[in-house]
Amino acid sequence: MLAVIVFCALAVVAIASGVAVFRVDSMARATYALAISFVAVGAMLLMFDLDYIGVITILMMVMEMAIMAIYMIMFMGMNPALMPMSMVHNNRWALILSAGTFVLLAAGVLLVPWPAPAESPTGDLTASLGETIMGSKMLVMLTVSPILFATIIAALVLANPRGRYDRWGDDLKRRSPHDLRRGGLGG
Repeated sequence: MLAVIVFCALAVVAIASGVAVFRVDSMARATYALAISFVAVGAMLLMFDLDYIGVITILMMVMEMAIMAIYMIMFMGMNPALMPMSMVHNNRWALILSAGTFVLLAAGVLLVPWPAPAESPTGDLTASLGETIMGSKMLVMLTVSPILFATIIAALVLANPRGRYDRWGDDLKRRSPHDLRRGGLGG
């Protein structure tokens, strides 16, 4: 009974935060709402004993949203949480396409015959799933992932040597930016 209550609570959190992505008025809030939604989905996967997929979903989405927040803070030049914006564009077509996609996927779930399992699984399901998905490349991916992340950060630092703190000062309270090169934003 407790598992059903926890699952239903996670489902409500996932759906509510998924809806919040399109209801909040800034990119940062939408980013955090999306991260919460996927973490709730990952926790539900963990409840189904799908440890590998659940943990990967949680880790991937948390890292992706963290990287997105870094990009917003570095390149937007202000606090993105305070900048109002709409996350929905072309409301009529978006509603038509999303409703059509839902109907198509729901029809596929209900009308397509599901295959029956040939035999019951044996051994460690998490290990066999990881081996099936990644094969012999798992060690390579574990090594390459932090290197790719470090490369992204290094490229950002090199591409934007003068950030908002250089131009506006540590407290960001200057009336105008101190630009050595004129012609940019605020110059």
